[in-house]
Amino acid sequence: MFQRCVHIGFVSALVFLLYPFSKKRPSQRVTVFDLIWIALSLAAFVYPIAAFEGQINRQGMPNTMDVIFGGITIVVVLEASRRVIGPSISIVACVALLYAAYGQYAPGMLAHRPFTFSRILGFQYMTTEGIFGIPLGVSSTFVFLFILFGAFIIKCGMGKFFTDLATSIAGASPGGPAKVAVVSSGLYGMISGSSVANVVTTGSVTIPMMKRTGYPNHFAGAVEAVASTGGQFMPPVMGAGAFVMAEFLGVPYARIALLAFLPACLYYFACYMQVHYRAKKIGMKGVPRDQLPKFWKVLRRKGYLLAPIGVLIYFLMNYYSPMKVAFLAILASIAVGVIQRGEDRFTLRSFFEALEDGARTALGVAVACACAGIIVGVITMTGLGLKFSAVIIDLSQGILFITLVLTAIVCLIMGMGVPVTASYIIVAVIAAPALTKLGVLPIAAHLFVFYFAVLADITPPVCIAAYAAAGLAGANPMKTGFTATKLGIAAFIVPFFFCFDPALMGLGDPVYVILSVMTAILGIIALAGGAEWYYLRPNRHYESILLLVAAVCLIKPGWITDLIGLALFIIITLSQYARNKREKKFVSEGLTLEKG
Repeated sequence: MFQRCVHIGFVSALVFLLYPFSKKRPSQRVTVFDLIWIALSLAAFVYPIAAFEGQINRQGMPNTMDVIFGGITIVVVLEASRRVIGPSISIVACVALLYAAYGQYAPGMLAHRPFTFSRILGFQYMTTEGIFGIPLGVSSTFVFLFILFGAFIIKCGMGKFFTDLATSIAGASPGGPAKVAVVSSGLYGMISGSSVANVVTTGSVTIPMMKRTGYPNHFAGAVEAVASTGGQFMPPVMGAGAFVMAEFLGVPYARIALLAFLPACLYYFACYMQVHYRAKKIGMKGVPRDQLPKFWKVLRRKGYLLAPIGVLIYFLMNYYSPMKVAFLAILASIAVGVIQRGEDRFTLRSFFEALEDGARTALGVAVACACAGIIVGVITMTGLGLKFSAVIIDLSQGILFITLVLTAIVCLIMGMGVPVTASYIIVAVIAAPALTKLGVLPIAAHLFVFYFAVLADITPPVCIAAYAAAGLAGANPMKTGFTATKLGIAAFIVPFFFCFDPALMGLGDPVYVILSVMTAILGIIALAGGAEWYYLRPNRHYESILLLVAAVCLIKPGWITDLIGLALFIIITLSQYARNKREKKFVSEGLTLEKG
């Protein structure tokens, strides 16, 4: 409790120092109004520490001072969230508090027994079920250290290293710059855990590169948005949501990362293949090899930057505590920064800049976790989670597929203006129990919710990753968002299948897992070819439809569907191969092909 109070107290004070009251009239100076907010925030979070023994003795029955400071704390959290994130999550938290206060008048099963204001404030402020709940606990222990690690490793020049490495790997192939965006954003996303930060960092290099080689502005922005968003479920650092998931499920974070690895790889493979087929369809070439950095030269020159990530993975897999792992990784990144030469060498100035960058990034996560704690507290207090689960099961008539669709829709709606972490926390509390009741493994249910909370960043109408990429590309935001949704289609499909059969998470008999992954890879190739209307050559209409059917059958684990999908895939492959061969023969003989 003391740790969480100190954490959110400092965070809220920094928010009022750094973020103006109104974005329309920003001020570089701290006003008297801001100083009042700072004083209120410090008082609100010092009081529980000073009065802790008395609160324990009162056994959760708040006195007048508890109620006053509880009210101040809620207002401070709501205002801090509004300044950093925007009004959306603060509005959701206000609606939740109104439901707690007046929910006895709600219709039907949504009604709950009446609560007094002192009871609501006491629950939110004097227990670890509300503001000071699991989300804030995760922010104050795991998340901040991993964000700090990301800031240090980026300060060492990791972003440029990943871009150069990706360029050397994929730059020469058809549509090379777009593939570079996919690879570099996937590598960078391993350590950033933020879709917008990923877009801004790697997109500033890859988007102009894509535009120079002929990709339309909106497509260049969409590729970067999809690739950057996937970083949030690419291990080893999967953003704050995965740490909360580990706490909810009571399993080591390393296990969450391990089970998320295969679906994340399938996601990036799908992005890569769609970019490949789009490039082939419009006749795009890669960058000449003499203009590209050499892979081994890049690795030899900057490969030591991978050492901190190696430290992170090694100690995570050996089940060290996440705090210790992050601390050791930070030390490794500092050591790497000190020994290297050139502009990226660590100095005392860059050390403090990394601390500042880490702290600034952590502010949004911390206030989102505190605000989400208010919402989760109301859900726990009123029993809304169990009621919501019952409503979902009733609406779906107990059919798992329909339940999954409804849960995905709830995640996407919640994620429209709410950060990924908060969106995941809220939906995990109210919807994940419905999935587990229908036989889905708890870890698969939570990963399903987490995936769709992340995918809200590229799903219109509010798709912040696509908006950020559109700004860099000079493209229409909505057009970029819809293109990003199409490019990320595999990410919308794979979570459904690992809920039906966890083989795509690596669970089960190793032979069956390998076969499931191999057929899923073929399914993704078929999916990309069908979605882009190009496989070995431009598709006929029925070929695209059959490729999409084959994709669904192949991605879904199961012998019957795999055989059906494989048969369709082979038929279309042979058909297009034969047409290509016939066309080459006609061209070599100087004949002209009729259209089609």
